[in-house]
This record gives sequence, C-alpha cells and structure tokens, in this order.
Amino acid sequence: MAEHLASIFGTEKDKVHCSFYHKIGSCRHGDRCSRRHVKPTYSQTILVSNMYKNPSLKPDCTLSDEEIQRDFEDFYEDMFLELAKYGEIEELKICDNVGDHLLGNVYVKYHKEDDAQRAVDSLNSRYYGGLPVWAELSPVTDFREACCRQYDTSECNRGGYCNFMHIRKPARSLVRGLFDGQSLTLREMRRVQRENRRARRTPSRTPSPRSPHARRSRSPDY
Repeated sequence: MAEHLASIFGTEKDKVHCSFYHKIGSCRHGDRCSRRHVKPTYSQTILVSNMYKNPSLKPDCTLSDEEIQRDFEDFYEDMFLELAKYGEIEELKICDNVGDHLLGNVYVKYHKEDDAQRAVDSLNSRYYGGLPVWAELSPVTDFREACCRQYDTSECNRGGYCNFMHIRKPARSLVRGLFDGQSLTLREMRRVQRENRRARRTPSRTPSPRSPHARRSRSPDY
C-alpha cells in the first residue's frame, strides 16, 4: 500500500495531494483547494510570485511587440544578475500566463539547495517596485512537466489562462551571455579559493637565527 501511494504521489491519480501544486508550485484554487499542497522543506527551486509586470497587460499600453520584448529582456537580465548573487543558477523561467496564480511568476533553480534557501530568506525582506517580494521554496524539479506542451507551437486553446506554465523566452544570445558570464565568475572564484587554501596549508618561511660562528664562516675572504 505504501509503495502504491508513493508511486502516485502528486499525480492525477492522487486523491489527497494536488497534482498542479506538485508540478508547478502553484494552484488556481490556492488555499481553497480540496487537495493538500505539500510545501517542501528543502529544494533547489524557488518561486518569486507575481514579479514580472508585463506592460502589454496595461489597458493604456502603446508599446510595440519589439519594445515589450526588450522590456522583458531587461527584466530577465536584472533578475538573473540579482538572483545569481545567492548561488549558481541552473535555470531561470518567467511565466507569461495571465491567470492570477501564475501571473508574472519567476522560477529559479539553483545548483545547491542551501543557495535556494539563502535566496528565499533574503528576498522576503526586499521590495520591488514599491511592493514586498514574496519568495518560497518550490516543489518544481522538472520544468518540462510544468510547462504547457502546446505553448511553443501556439496551439494552447486556453491561452494565457492555461494552468500550466507559458514560459516567455528571451533572446538566446542574452541567455548564453549571462550563463557564460556566470561560469567565468565561478571559475575565478574557485581559482581564488584554491590559492587561499594552498596559502593556508603552506607554512610561512621565517629566517632562522644564525650563530655567530655561522655568520663568521659566511663572511667574505679578503
């Protein structure tokens, strides 16, 4: 029985735990959901809720599609550089959904769980755009399961109200540049750490006092 429950945990067959929360870290029913939302006590992934403010959703928006994309890429770069301060980022995903539970959600998967926890602890004391930041550990581990499979081909009939993630994509050159820059920074940090460790292990060389006889024996002959 225990093995069966473990095998269906977080799936649609699980009648106790919410499969949507397990897959995407959020549920449109929120606290009113009839199934349990099991919040992780540790995870590589964090969710920063409702961070991205898509200007196209404003009724008075006059920006072109190109300007909206540039605005998004500026936001993506700012988020990456800020969130990378807490540790090595493996993935950064920003939702383009318009449903309240996914609107502007930012998901970050770190290389280490400790870095994810440190990011959550720090971000929850921060403000962005005059509003408090809300961050939490997320159960999402595989973004392929969390994303809408029809979104990439624009065939999703629910559009922005889909309950799966519609990920907005920045330019590949931007993503490559940010991750390459992170790799260079990490390599330099590791090089400095190795040098510091070697310096601590190497005993300091202080000149030993010499006897008067030794000094006389080393004096030059005239």
